[in-house]
Amino acid sequence: MRRVAVTGLGVVSSIGMNVPAFWNALSKGESGIKPICNIITEGLSVKMAAEVKGFDPAAYNLDAKKLPMLDRFSQFSLVAAREAVTDSGLKFEGEFAERSACIMGTGVGGQSTLEESYTKLIGAGPLGSQMIRVHPFTVPRLMANAAGCQVSMEHNIKGPGYTIASACASATHAIGTAYHLIRSGMIDCAVTGGSEACLTYGTLKGWEALRVMAPDTCRPFSLGRGGMILGEGAGILILEEMENAKKRGAKIYAEMTGFGMSSDAKDITTPDPDGMRRALVAALKDAALNPQDIQYINAHGTGTRSNDATESKAIKMAFGDYASKLAISSNKSMFGHALGGAGALEGVASVMSLKNQVAPPTANYTEKDPECDLDYVPNTARDMKMTNILSNSFAFGGLNAVLVFKRA
Repeated sequence: MRRVAVTGLGVVSSIGMNVPAFWNALSKGESGIKPICNIITEGLSVKMAAEVKGFDPAAYNLDAKKLPMLDRFSQFSLVAAREAVTDSGLKFEGEFAERSACIMGTGVGGQSTLEESYTKLIGAGPLGSQMIRVHPFTVPRLMANAAGCQVSMEHNIKGPGYTIASACASATHAIGTAYHLIRSGMIDCAVTGGSEACLTYGTLKGWEALRVMAPDTCRPFSLGRGGMILGEGAGILILEEMENAKKRGAKIYAEMTGFGMSSDAKDITTPDPDGMRRALVAALKDAALNPQDIQYINAHGTGTRSNDATESKAIKMAFGDYASKLAISSNKSMFGHALGGAGALEGVASVMSLKNQVAPPTANYTEKDPECDLDYVPNTARDMKMTNILSNSFAFGGLNAVLVFKRA
């Protein structure tokens, strides 16, 4: 089977609008979790989120004629993809364009468009709504595959193109699927990752109803943690067949060597440690690695009592006694939970961790929880030697996905 290189990265996030800024903040433990300012918060009990503040499409030269077609999540994807493609030095032309793919992930797609349309109609009342016209591009804006389609059109990517929606594992499933397509020989390159922009009033009310939200900040694995904090953003990775990347003299950030998946088949919201364990073991098997070959895990780490304790248990089940020797941290403590885009942001973070030999911290950590008794790199980044690392995503519906990256 063919080897797969990571040759480009792009990001839009609450802690940085490009990869250097993103990594600088992440490695310093700087948080993007702040009071919400992009929407009215009156009536919300949770008023904190990891927003992409001050995002101006015009500043990124998004075509003014195209903007009416673009929901916020698509705008994020286009900006992140431009950075990643430029970073890779690739041009999608001729046969190479036909053997390249655009595989994206999102949890809900154009939520801003959907909410704006419903608000407009419902606000007008039953009779008034008959006279109201929603935006003519409402459907092309809100559809979940819109971002991937816009990226493929902008960069002339003519091979396979589709979007995966598996809640909080969407982007990780997308990256893993792209990896397998390259490794199998079906394609030679993929623009892959995911995005989410669902910090809307309705979405926040929905998450409040689940009673899993923290009122102040995200404290993964820490005793007394109050829950998750929603975030938004996009992450893009360029995956490329290794020999082609070497032949053209590409900058190689890392090698992707494995991908594991599983389904709990038990409960729509309550995580199962055995389902997580099976995904971790499958990822190690796919990469032909033993537990002792891993040095660091970029955890799913949502900050909820249930998820963090279950993930810790699953890691111990998969790694046995060696689990205590692993460095583990959660990026969500800094840029929140970007839902379907989370795995992409964490994928970029994982690759940068490996490249720079630095494990980012789990920020906001206060006190050890007896149910979470592993090494979570509390509050301060750690310089350490890393050869192989994992990136976990565990979603509602019991959908589990794990990526494996190796130092180039």
